[in-house]
Amino acid sequence: MAYIKVGEENSADIELYYEDLGSGKPVLLIHGWPLSSASWERQTAALLASGHRVIAYDRRGFGRSTKPSIGYDYDTLATDTYKLIEALDLHDITLVGFSMGGGEVARYLGKYAEPGRVSKAVFMSSVAPALRHSGDNPEGVDPKVFEGIKQAIEADRYAFLDTFLKNFYNKKLVGGTNISDEAIHASFNVGTTSSYHAMLNCVDAWLEDFRADIAQIKIPTLVIHGDADQILPIEATGKRTAALIPGAQFHVVAGGPHGLNWTHATEVNKVLLEFIAK
Repeated sequence: MAYIKVGEENSADIELYYEDLGSGKPVLLIHGWPLSSASWERQTAALLASGHRVIAYDRRGFGRSTKPSIGYDYDTLATDTYKLIEALDLHDITLVGFSMGGGEVARYLGKYAEPGRVSKAVFMSSVAPALRHSGDNPEGVDPKVFEGIKQAIEADRYAFLDTFLKNFYNKKLVGGTNISDEAIHASFNVGTTSSYHAMLNCVDAWLEDFRADIAQIKIPTLVIHGDADQILPIEATGKRTAALIPGAQFHVVAGGPHGLNWTHATEVNKVLLEFIAK
């Protein structure tokens, strides 16, 4: 088990748990909310089998990382990513962000990217480019929706998590063909290990506007999104992100839910590996 210190809260260190496996061209995986790096197991297996070095970490507040009450804004979260990359002295990385993790990818590339560090980027079921509805972002979502999510978490975050994960994997649509009840329950167990502060405060971070960050992306980019995503609908997220990045490869997973890295892992892994190999 490996940890890196990224900050402090009062007398306690804030540490990120990470795994650094295999050898070869590095791929850094950033997970979604409210899961952990464990959610990447199907991609990790495929990447290692293809001869890649795979690094995955738990976001602060989630999984086995420290659970502080602070730091759930994207500037801080992207700084955590930066500190991990610098500490491991990674070069020529493919940076992959799933869902909320897409925000770390966008903000890191907009604020911290150094020549030679990151060579390719992947946005998978990503929160980018901008979720908050406003005059200059009419495609966005009414912020009241997110206030409702916060109220549900405050009332009973475990009951909320149970419903959320069924929509996350589109259980009613795909049934047991693509994901079992047991696999959803495993995600539930991972989600319950997140801290209350992290689960709640990250909701505000989802309203971040990443369009200025995305405008700075000049490296090869892959956008993967399911056309049946009930959490982050493709029209408001993946389709727009791909359109904002010149030359971006846009792969739509037909019938893919939000959690397509599990339900459609074979297709997702094939596209991901082919993109990295180009």
